[in-house]
This record gives sequence, structure tokens and C-alpha cells, in this order.
Amino acid sequence: MTDEVEWPPLPEALTVPVYDNHTHLEPPPEGELQGHEHWQSTLDYRDALDRASSVGVRGVVQVGTDLASSRWSADIAAVEPRVLAAVALHPNEAPLLDAAGTLDDALAEISELAGRPRVRAIGETGLDFFRTGEDGQAAQQRSFEAHIAIAKERGLALQIHDRDAHREVVATLLRVGAPERTVFHCFSGDAELASILSEHGWYASFAGTVTFKNAPNLRDALEALPRRLVLIETDSPFLTPAPFRGRPNASYLIPHTLRAMAAHLGTDVSMLAALISSNTEEVYGLWNSEPTAAPPNPFTE
Repeated sequence: MTDEVEWPPLPEALTVPVYDNHTHLEPPPEGELQGHEHWQSTLDYRDALDRASSVGVRGVVQVGTDLASSRWSADIAAVEPRVLAAVALHPNEAPLLDAAGTLDDALAEISELAGRPRVRAIGETGLDFFRTGEDGQAAQQRSFEAHIAIAKERGLALQIHDRDAHREVVATLLRVGAPERTVFHCFSGDAELASILSEHGWYASFAGTVTFKNAPNLRDALEALPRRLVLIETDSPFLTPAPFRGRPNASYLIPHTLRAMAAHLGTDVSMLAALISSNTEEVYGLWNSEPTAAPPNPFTE
């Protein structure tokens, strides 16, 4: 760690380890550091993984949001045994690529990356009507359906980004057919959406938002879900759990979210950790294959 950002202290280590189902370890896009204080711009990804390992987070799913970060994710997962990769075009990328006439080419490259070693998911993809208006929704929809097709063709899990679009995301999955392993990343719904996920066997991944005082809907959803469908994530460097909300997030802070979830459910932390760890391996497989080479340092190479 460096002293340039005020990182929260290490929490008490978990007795039973878990995985971070969704994180962004890549360096920020060049030229975008200013005003992006939550990006892990000064945190080497290996340092982040070491800190996570020290508190019982045994592995992470590193998630792409565009071609550059998807390439980075696939490259790092191929050489770092604590990392599996997800590759995709974020829904807010789709209208931009469509306007530039490059969406189809970008989707083709995502399909190629999906065949790389240790790429285990297509994501994050989905629909986001918070940042994209009606003029961009058709491109988002086309991109989402293409990603679903890639996941099914490759036999990979699907990680969904769903913001202000619950009804439309569910309708799409029912219309075109969801992949066998479908995950609602950073679940933002309520008990009603949780019941839909339960009916179809779709997973909900809870981020630090489940610890926020103003998010009772998430805790209601957590109660409503069968525990076999519960996952945990950071979505770091964003959505830092209480009591460190507003500061940078990283995978080593997952114990705070896990303990809050266990407390709300009235269950033992280790029992919940064991269950979530098992669920995560059901979705992505095992992390324990050996790396092919010494991990690169993207900050110097």
C-alpha cells in the first residue's frame, strides 16, 4: 500500500475463507486518474491480493467492462492463481460502440477472449437505464443478448449489471433463455426480485451496499433468497462496506460485509462463509490451477 489514499485497516481474518465474486483490480484508464479517487491507482493488484489472502479471501473474479479491461483480466487470470476472469462490454459502453460502428467487432473480440484460459464468466453485461437514455437502450439490449449467447455457447457463467432495469433484465432472460449459471452482480433489488431469482435458480451477489443503513430492501432480499443462491463481492474499488463507506474498497474488506450478512441472518459467520464459498465454486469452478508464468506488473510493463 502507499500513503496516497487512506485505506481502511485490515479486518479480523475469517476462519473459513470466501471468494470475492466481482472486483476491478485493473489500473484506471490512462488520463482518468483526476477525480477518480476510488480507483486503485496506487495499489498494485498483487498487493491487493496479498491483503485479501491474509484475511481469508482466497480468490477473486476480476471483471472486465470494456475491451482493454477484459484483455487485462484474461491476461492476469492466466498467470495469477488467485484470479479468475470475466470479460464483457459494460452496458454503458454499448451505445458508444454502436454509435462508432464498432459494437459488432468488439463483441467478436469478447467472444474470442471468452475462450482464454481461466476466463470463467461473461460479465459485466446487462442493462443500465440510470446512465443511458431511451436513445441508447436498443444498443444495450443488442449487446446484452449477444453476451448471453456467448455465455451459453462457451458454457460460462453470466454476470449481470442491472441498474434501474430489473423488469427488462428479467424479461430478456426469460425470452432468450438464461445461461445455466446466472449471477445478478451487486444485487440491487428487493424481496420481490429475490423471489424471481429463487424461482429460476439465479444467483444474487451482495456487495458492501447490504451493510448500508439506507438499504433495508437488500437485507429483505437476503432473507428471502435460498442460501444456495447467495454470493458475496466488493465491486471494488467502489461500494465500501460500513463502517468505512466513502473510502476506497478492496477485496480484503469482504469480512465486514460477510459478518454483517451473517448477523442479519442470525447465523454463524463460518457457516455462511463455507456455504458462500461452495456456491461460488459451483458457479465458476475451482481456482487452484497453476499459473503459466510469473505474474506481470501492469504498472511497469
